[in-house]
Amino acid sequence: MPKRSAGLLLFRRDADGVRVFLVHPGGPFWQKRDAGSWSIPKGEYAAGEDARAVALREFEEETGMAAPAGDLFALGEVRQAGGKIVTAWALEGDIDPQKIVSNTFEMISPPKSGQRATFPEVDRAGWFTLAEAEEKLLGGQRPFLERLAAETG
Repeated sequence: MPKRSAGLLLFRRDADGVRVFLVHPGGPFWQKRDAGSWSIPKGEYAAGEDARAVALREFEEETGMAAPAGDLFALGEVRQAGGKIVTAWALEGDIDPQKIVSNTFEMISPPKSGQRATFPEVDRAGWFTLAEAEEKLLGGQRPFLERLAAETG
C-alpha cells in the first residue's frame, strides 16, 4: 500500500496574476537544491485519518502558522515518482514567508559520523507565479498548478 500525504496549496492574486506559496525542505540533502525541490506544505497520514484535516495540520506544522480562514477546494490526487499519493486542497489567502517557523527533525549528520543534528523540516518559503512554481515544484506535484490555474482561470 503506498504512503499517502495531504497538503494545502495556498494562493493569492496580484497584478502579475496568481501566485502560490511553496516551501523548501530543510536538511543537508536539500540545502543546495532549488529547481524541482520545492513542495506544497504537506505531510503523511494514516488510514482512517481525515486527509483535509491533515492538510490543515501539516500546513501549520511546516509554517508555524494556521492556514488563513477561507473555503478550501479540492485539487485531487497525484502520484509522485516514489509512489507516494498526495491529495491537495487549494485555499486563497496570504501569509508572510519570512515569518515561518517549521517543526524540526533529527538525523545523523554528517553521514556515518554518529553525531545527531537537528534541522527544520522546512528551511524557507516563498510566493511564486505559476510559471516560477512550475520550475521550483517537485515534478510529481506540478499537476496541482494546472488544476489551480483551471479553477482560478
